[in-house]
Amino acid sequence: MSQVVVVTGASSGIGLAAARAFARQGARLVLAARSAVSLSAAGELCTADGAEVLVVPTDVAHAAEVDDLLAAAEWRFGRVDVVVHAAAVLAYGRFEDVPVDVFDRVIAVNLQGTANVGRSSLRQFRGQGGGTLIVVGSLLGRIATPYLSGYVASKWAVHGLTRSWQIETRRDPGVEVALVWPGSVNTPAYSQAANYAGRVGRPPPPVAPPEKVARRIAQLADRPRRSASVGVANRLTLFGFQWLPMVFDLLVTPLMETAALSHEAIGPHSGNVLTPHPEGNGAYGNRGRPRQITGRTLAAAAVGAGRKLLRR
Repeated sequence: MSQVVVVTGASSGIGLAAARAFARQGARLVLAARSAVSLSAAGELCTADGAEVLVVPTDVAHAAEVDDLLAAAEWRFGRVDVVVHAAAVLAYGRFEDVPVDVFDRVIAVNLQGTANVGRSSLRQFRGQGGGTLIVVGSLLGRIATPYLSGYVASKWAVHGLTRSWQIETRRDPGVEVALVWPGSVNTPAYSQAANYAGRVGRPPPPVAPPEKVARRIAQLADRPRRSASVGVANRLTLFGFQWLPMVFDLLVTPLMETAALSHEAIGPHSGNVLTPHPEGNGAYGNRGRPRQITGRTLAAAAVGAGRKLLRR
């Protein structure tokens, strides 16, 4: 019998790519996100890909809505085999420039939302005798950067929370918890983000397509493992953060200003943090379908950052 897969954040980016990957495998899908309009569009895509689909508008920051999501999945399909938690929001800006309500909402969606999904999923899995929870973390859950303090703080917490679940479920036969932590991915998250940095955000190179993360998620559903990195520069970046902290701290701000913030000016706004913006959703970000990111691209960004640093 085909798997029953619940995907949060299914209306856009990694969540949408993962939903379509499972749809092509013949899974029965339950798709969740805040926007009913975007969910409907995602559901149509997954139906065309061959899946039986149930859409359930859900704000993961509200525990009752997540409980209702899992209950709807069980009512429709009888069980839940896999939960993929990909819902997240982010805000650009120096910590003190990000409004309190925006910062708090980033924490609520990313951290409390993960806790809500984990609580409901693990109860479901223990009750039915097994299941796999796949949490989408981030490279920024392993390192720190400027201008994304709320996202960094929440993803560090998500990684720690997921690790606790992995320990607690060791005695639960059939219950698996996996963490996937991608680096830069070409999704609408950057253009949809709240912004108080004055310049439009973008994924710094090297940039992976969302399908690459989706394929890894689908693999984890079949062969769970504790942690899986997606991104050619993740391990190198993590090494620099952990073992060369003075060099990392010296370079990370100019690199962010050169590679992660575009030259396009923008006024302060809350993006999709407080309310969904369905018109900006989709699988890909403003780069369109991703081009090949080469070593030359990454080197150019590093050279630009170095020049900026020397001018200070």
